[in-house]
Amino acid sequence: MDGVPTLINRESSWLDFNMRVLEEAQDPSNPLLERVKFLAITASNLDEFFMIRIADLKTQAEEKPERVDETGMAARAQYEMVVHKAHAMVEVQYACWEVLRAQLAQESIVVRRPQDISPMQLLALERYFDEALFPVLTPIAVDATRPFPLLTNKEIYLGVLLRLKDSEDEAVFAAVQVPAILDRFIALDDGSVILLEDVMALQVRQLFPGYDVLHTCPFRITRNSDLDIDEGEDDLMIAVEHSIDRRKWGDPLRLEVMAAAGSAEITTYLVERLGIAETGVFRLPDLLDLTALNKLGKLFDRKDLKDASRPPLPALDFAGTENIFEAIRQKDRLVQLPYESFDCVLNFVKQAAADPDVLAIKQTLYRVSGNSPIVGALIEAARNGKQVTVLVELKARFDEQNNIHWARRLEKAGCHVVYGLVGLKTHCKVLLVVRREDEGIRRYVHLGTGNYNDSTARLYTDMGLFSCREQLGADASALFNMLTGYSLPRAWRKFAVAPASLRQFFEHKIDGEIANARLGRPARIIAKMNSLVDRGIIEKLYEASAAGVQIDLIIRGMNSLRAGVPGLSENIRVRSIIGRYLEHSRIFRFENGGRVEIYMGSADWMPRNLDRRVEVIFPVEQEDLMARIDHILAVELADNCRARVQRGDGSYRHLHPEEGETAVLAQDVFYQEIAQAHRALREMEKSGVYQPKTAPENEHF
Repeated sequence: MDGVPTLINRESSWLDFNMRVLEEAQDPSNPLLERVKFLAITASNLDEFFMIRIADLKTQAEEKPERVDETGMAARAQYEMVVHKAHAMVEVQYACWEVLRAQLAQESIVVRRPQDISPMQLLALERYFDEALFPVLTPIAVDATRPFPLLTNKEIYLGVLLRLKDSEDEAVFAAVQVPAILDRFIALDDGSVILLEDVMALQVRQLFPGYDVLHTCPFRITRNSDLDIDEGEDDLMIAVEHSIDRRKWGDPLRLEVMAAAGSAEITTYLVERLGIAETGVFRLPDLLDLTALNKLGKLFDRKDLKDASRPPLPALDFAGTENIFEAIRQKDRLVQLPYESFDCVLNFVKQAAADPDVLAIKQTLYRVSGNSPIVGALIEAARNGKQVTVLVELKARFDEQNNIHWARRLEKAGCHVVYGLVGLKTHCKVLLVVRREDEGIRRYVHLGTGNYNDSTARLYTDMGLFSCREQLGADASALFNMLTGYSLPRAWRKFAVAPASLRQFFEHKIDGEIANARLGRPARIIAKMNSLVDRGIIEKLYEASAAGVQIDLIIRGMNSLRAGVPGLSENIRVRSIIGRYLEHSRIFRFENGGRVEIYMGSADWMPRNLDRRVEVIFPVEQEDLMARIDHILAVELADNCRARVQRGDGSYRHLHPEEGETAVLAQDVFYQEIAQAHRALREMEKSGVYQPKTAPENEHF
């Protein structure tokens, strides 16, 4: 163990995760347009990484150079390291795009370069420019009377170097924004497409009569978007809105330019004007903003080049039920997204909104879709006279504007809307329905690992529990009282809640496994989450490994722990699954001496989740549901197609089925199992023979 760093830098770990996503774009076993989609995802991820994480490191390096991270690395060194790794990643991205572009062309999906268009196509583009593009464009010149403009974050501009005709005057600069309101890909007569900025470059002279166009160069700026919100203001919504406005004009961090003929002069000019360091300049061979490739997949409806359609299936646990409250009274119910439909959650709110016996609905909203049916159901509930309380987290990064919109809609409908606690983000996923019944008041809850978002519910793997257990309902009520009023529960019956006690809860559970291992009792931890970067939890896991606890971690993204290091973590295994869906659920399983405990919730093992957010972890206690979750974990631990396993040096090895070994692709297994269960139910209905549903056998566990 001597000389081996015990922790991995979190920023470096995140870039390694994005490289794992990029591997999916490189993988020829994936359908071609799915590979294009993965490449676009890596570009979107890298944008956010610059706007938030690199922005934070740069600020630290300038303002607090003495600050070091958990690995002992100073902010300046971290900044230089991650920018260097980002440059290397971008080279791989564009090498990948060059391969994909050629393969797309073989499938008659051609992205033309300006030099490749025919004279007839050029005439058509001239008409398009005159009729549709020219009226929209606004050239912005820079001279003594017109200062260098504030250029918008992540928008593409065409930089133009000009000189007055028939003069020896010094060249001048102008910028023309590529209008985001128009399609980035323009269709040509042969079914191929060309980029909008290339059309602009072909016709840019029309924008500057009397001038010679010396050079053109598309460019894009990424700005610091990690802006603080002044929660001391009287109106948090106004403070958030001010923050959104400032985000557009944060300090520039990255300049992306096309590395074409003549671009050097424009690049030098932009670097001087923007004050960007050379390390922040990315000279690209092609296609600024690879996130646009998402649109390419939508533009060409080639089902043969995409994953087979996989519509969400009805939730198995609600099969054959109509009244959702009756179903939940019978037993706890589990839903596994996106294999099963989000409709069961939506129907829960809709039935509650229409049910005359429902008195109140309370819900947390962190990220909702642009046309949220959940919000629509809550508005309908308020109109029906229910007492509706909604906690809308206004500080959900990059969803602030959307959340403000829905908060105002909810308030106008008569809902009681609150915005959380000062200094904390409310990230928990809790829905409470209070219903009047013959036996008295009963509380129904939905507790989840993911957002109440019908769009991401088709793309993210998440778990949700429906229950009317009294202790869960009481904890949900206490949670909302804490969020809406001056109430701090002395103890929780079933919940573990951050920031008050969640860290201690996990430490206690790990300590329990350590004690059991030392006593020779069954001791094992399986934990599935998005990220693990909390030093305290990692050191506790190292302690558990030394005590003989077998630990399996399924971590999609950042991971600062080193697995399999002799004398440190030989009993810890870490895997990351990157597939068709974004792995998002958080599940924690403790062997507990043979009396297994399973918890789910909204929190990763990160300082922000444990110390600076309102998070909820809840138990799953019904035996059939515990067996199902055991099976889910077992299948993910058996995945040998989309899983990567961490080595002791922190790198990851992509697993592939060995000769004679059965291929296990967890995301396919889950969908096929649920589909098969529905087929079996239909056969039983036809035959009139009914059997109770059971969890699949844990053959992989």
